[in-house]
Amino acid sequence: MSLTEIIGLSPESRNFSFEVLPPLKGNGTEGLFRTIEKLCEFDPLYINITTHHSEYVYKELDNGLLERHRVRRRPGTIAIAAAIQNHFDIPVIPHIICSGTTVENIEYELLDLQFLGISNLLLLRGDKAKDDKVFTPTPGGHTHTTDLIRQVQRFNDGFFADGTPIKNPGERFHFGVACYPEKHEEAPNLEQDMAHLKEKQDLGAEYAVTQLFYDNQKYFDFVEKARAMGITIPIIPGIKPFAKLSQLTMVPKTFHCDIPEALAAEVLKCKNDDDARQLGIEWAVSQCEDLYAHGVNNIHFYTVSAVDSVKEVARRLKLVRS
Repeated sequence: MSLTEIIGLSPESRNFSFEVLPPLKGNGTEGLFRTIEKLCEFDPLYINITTHHSEYVYKELDNGLLERHRVRRRPGTIAIAAAIQNHFDIPVIPHIICSGTTVENIEYELLDLQFLGISNLLLLRGDKAKDDKVFTPTPGGHTHTTDLIRQVQRFNDGFFADGTPIKNPGERFHFGVACYPEKHEEAPNLEQDMAHLKEKQDLGAEYAVTQLFYDNQKYFDFVEKARAMGITIPIIPGIKPFAKLSQLTMVPKTFHCDIPEALAAEVLKCKNDDDARQLGIEWAVSQCEDLYAHGVNNIHFYTVSAVDSVKEVARRLKLVRS
């Protein structure tokens, strides 16, 4: 069942979903499962699992020079997705990304997902390497999310990337994409960024999940503009409670979204991170209540470094569905 079909089963209900990180290389599932257990009481519609492919690290050589290597710090997204689905009986949506991988490796990921019966995906380009000024695809990899979408759709149509027919095609994949109410950092303007979202819809994307934001009006304006240009897919708001004083400057830099003046003014009054966390909970609750008041019933939460805050927000909103 696709995500849009899952949402359609309870269109009037206030639904909840969240995103988690795979454990670091060498760690087990215990910590991740404890995180999920904290949020299961709110009956989430689905769980997103991020993907982190290889990244560059530097190793100092005996001669004092630095040698650059690619390493994977968080392997196992597909295996973790299967473990979560089996353990908790909750739909999972793993991320499939262009960054740090090849067309061939993506093909094997799709095959593994079909074997596991996981048919919902979130397709993303992924972040550029920290040391790169611009996104640089891995040799033999994709440059844009639209390229990745075309590969998945070709797979859905029964063909491998090289054109070879798939002898036993499995269930078709359903997928969503990301969108940015305050535009992607690399886009020259919001209109061009939204044109790319329209292209992704036209290629088969069934929904979009937003980058985190703290100003609901920007989300409402974004959705209005999207509808005006023919973007009809669900646009699910992504929320992350503000949690630390340092985020006042780090969030705009990292996620390229504004901190509203009213929120910034209240953060400056906070004496410590505990105060900031409580403020973040209050602000997120207010955001969600406003979204509900505008008829937005499906809210996605980013939980990294904010699990307890998300749980408290969900508790206050009483997101338990009958």
